[in-house]
Amino acid sequence: MNWILKKFNELSVDELYAILQLRNEIFIVEQNCIYPDMDNKDQPAMHLMCWKDDKLIAYTRLLPPGIGYQNPSIGRVVTSPLIRKSGIGRELMVRSIEQSEKLYGKKPITLGAQLYLKTFYESLGFLAIGDVYLEDGIEHIEMTRNIAK
Repeated sequence: MNWILKKFNELSVDELYAILQLRNEIFIVEQNCIYPDMDNKDQPAMHLMCWKDDKLIAYTRLLPPGIGYQNPSIGRVVTSPLIRKSGIGRELMVRSIEQSEKLYGKKPITLGAQLYLKTFYESLGFLAIGDVYLEDGIEHIEMTRNIAK
């Protein structure tokens, strides 16, 4: 597996296409949710990709403070159905947390988690903040991971 972190303007056309294709496959088609994926947050983000045999299998976007939340944030967390149940999701998040801390300092990290993944994110040190809310017809909860001591 090949892990790559890039700024938006460093992404090749093929990388950007693969990212949008995977996000579309999961967030729109698989989850049957019509929503505006292109939200102008990709440009200030860093993009963490995992490639295997020239196929994008896992991805997150890392946002600086003030774009999605007051804190740095991790979003568009997605793994390919071809590799699920292999531990890649956990590795993706561990690497995303590490990269976020390198990029933005050791600060709390916030994300908007789909509610069914709450326990997964709790296992990575995130705590639920506030009430469950609907986003594009899917239950979510805001979660924050405080600074590791």
